[in-house]
Amino acid sequence: MFKKMLCVASICSAAWFVPVANAQNTDVVSTAEQLRIQMVEPSENELNKLVLDDLSYGHSSGRLDTKESFIGDLMKGKSDFVTLNITDQTAKVTGDTAVIRHTLTATTNDSGKPGNVSLKVLQVWQKQAAGEWKLLARQAVRINP
Repeated sequence: MFKKMLCVASICSAAWFVPVANAQNTDVVSTAEQLRIQMVEPSENELNKLVLDDLSYGHSSGRLDTKESFIGDLMKGKSDFVTLNITDQTAKVTGDTAVIRHTLTATTNDSGKPGNVSLKVLQVWQKQAAGEWKLLARQAVRINP
């Protein structure tokens, strides 16, 4: 009898935690979507709210940006996303850290030069004391044509 009660309690506990994990996934995915929008129509104020000061932003070319250079390049048009689409996205929250993976396809106009890009992207998000998610790291690799 005790084992049955313990089993039922375990199942109920597991069911209790599923919505919390889903809510956290929804929160971080929503924040990642805000970043996607800001990369197409950048606002320095909004971008500053979405990324950590210690940002490590890796490009598929191997170039590495800091928070300052990432935001600066978007604001100056050095990185210019005309369109930016996300597909095949997954999110996994573990404690105060979230890992998001997705496929990114975009049309670009970097420094006035039109282009297209297809990437696989890994993002690492960190939940702050106030409960908001901020981007800590990002790395992209090109998809072979």
